[in-house]
Amino acid sequence: MTRFTEALSELGLTDLDARIRHFPEGARTAAEAAAAIGCELSQICKSLIFAADGVPVLVLMDGASRVDLELVRKELGADKVTRAKADVVRETTGYAIGGVPPFGHRTKTRVLADRSLLGHDLVWAAAGNPHAVFPMAPKDLVAHAGATLVDVREQTPAS
Repeated sequence: MTRFTEALSELGLTDLDARIRHFPEGARTAAEAAAAIGCELSQICKSLIFAADGVPVLVLMDGASRVDLELVRKELGADKVTRAKADVVRETTGYAIGGVPPFGHRTKTRVLADRSLLGHDLVWAAAGNPHAVFPMAPKDLVAHAGATLVDVREQTPAS
């Protein structure tokens, strides 16, 4: 049983295990996952670990967008927010970059979910490794992750 399968069991989400889809060619990036699934890039939920004043925080973001670190900093009241290094991601979550799920982590961290995820009926997130994803309604995903809904998406300037 994988760590993620165990986490699903602990959360009472054993039915979700049957909906996990595996892609031998990989779904490490949001673009790879969207192509493999056949969905819009924005339907991918990226699970990104940042360090806010050195403390890990998880940000859930739609696959077509980037996180605005300044907005995360303001949201958390932190002095500095940076992308966490790979070893911190693995230590915090128990998973490698490219396979970090939105919940079921090794340690409890603060979770922010960008409101853009709610623009879809269904989103896809990593299931513990770079070759597996699962579908879930965004509201349920946010609830299971214990996330706070925020607006931390980088805004692209109008052309």
